Amino acid sequence: MEDAVRQILQAIGEDPEREGLLDTPKRVRKSFEYLMGGYRKNLAAVINGALFEAESDDMIIVRDIEFYSMCEHHMLPFFGKCHVGYIPQKKILGVSKVARIVDMFSRRLQIQERLTRQIAEAIMQTVDAEGVGVVMEAKHLCMQMRGVEKQHSMMTTSAMQGSFRAEGPTRAEFLRLIRG
Repeated sequence: MEDAVRQILQAIGEDPEREGLLDTPKRVRKSFEYLMGGYRKNLAAVINGALFEAESDDMIIVRDIEFYSMCEHHMLPFFGKCHVGYIPQKKILGVSKVARIVDMFSRRLQIQERLTRQIAEAIMQTVDAEGVGVVMEAKHLCMQMRGVEKQHSMMTTSAMQGSFRAEGPTRAEFLRLIRG
């Protein structure tokens, strides 16, 4: 990876041997290892046994989970907030595990649409929920820094499964509660 970064620096007209860039290939490698850390994680390890008997079947929501990801088309960041809700049947997740699931999938090259669906499917699969809803709101630097250069644009995606998709009142309750 460090050799590739040196080649990129040369290709854009920079001198990878100049003082300010000498350690850049190493820093970029470390940065990408961190930013793409989701590839080295799996759902079972992230959950790490934090599944508990459900004492109710009421909606559980974790909102405003910050996330950072990298667009797979331009390798530029997109970032924002993720809101997750689910209705348990027999099991609930430890609350921090919801945020860890968001992190695991967002720390990969992504498109927001797939990321939203992956989070919903992972939670649905893990807790065998009655339903799951995920809404993501993000700013994409590939739209802000290049291309159409729209500085205030925000993309919103949603994935609804089970009762969140089939039952309008359940979906409406979730959407109302995440708007706080």
